[in-house]
Amino acid sequence: MTSRNWKSFRLTAAAKIATAVAISLGFGSAAAQSLSVLPVNVFLQPGERAASLSLTNSGTRPTSIQVRAYDWSQKDNEDQLTPSQVVVASPPLVTIAPASTQVVRLILRQNPQSGEATYRIILDQIPGPGEPGVIQMVLRLSIPVFAAPETRAAPQTQFHLERDGDNLFLVGVNTGQSHESIHDIVVTTSGGRKFEPKAKVSPYLLAGATRRWELGAQGYVPQPGESLNLTAHGVAGAIDEQVALSR
Repeated sequence: MTSRNWKSFRLTAAAKIATAVAISLGFGSAAAQSLSVLPVNVFLQPGERAASLSLTNSGTRPTSIQVRAYDWSQKDNEDQLTPSQVVVASPPLVTIAPASTQVVRLILRQNPQSGEATYRIILDQIPGPGEPGVIQMVLRLSIPVFAAPETRAAPQTQFHLERDGDNLFLVGVNTGQSHESIHDIVVTTSGGRKFEPKAKVSPYLLAGATRRWELGAQGYVPQPGESLNLTAHGVAGAIDEQVALSR
């Protein structure tokens, strides 16, 4: 994929996520704050050591946000977050007046040595004074941060199918040096049946990690030697390949 197409893909994905975030923040009781955060994911290019987040309060009351940085990895199909000693958020606590914006700086203390480094910034709203008869909704947002190394890094993902009882899983193994982001997964049988992931989950498959997507295919058993077709969209564009059952 050309750099122009890759930039367009990233901006399109970011716009979709921003819309989802805006919808989620706008839902709730009268006590909920209207908060927007941009960007919704952060990409640090080789050698870059700083970035910023813009937090905008479009509500009618001040809101306070705690900002924390975590190292982000994946293990056993789950995200693992550990308080980071590498990424610093400044300021770590902000109070935003109505119709105002606060900029939070993200500082990278050291560049990645080999392969992409991944982090998450967690934004937690601090509850304000309560009002009789009103339920407050507090917000938590998680912003991914990807820091590229000096050497070229790319994902390298292999897919296969696994069965666990009556359930069928698509499995992705990323042996590359940077994350993959996988959207719009469809697995099609030789007879034309289509299966998609049962649940909406994070699209990210980090370097060196394995992810499993449960497909809505209870009771379906691929025939011996049968290959199914996988279509999806990833970091480098369209994915269209054959996948087979490994066990």
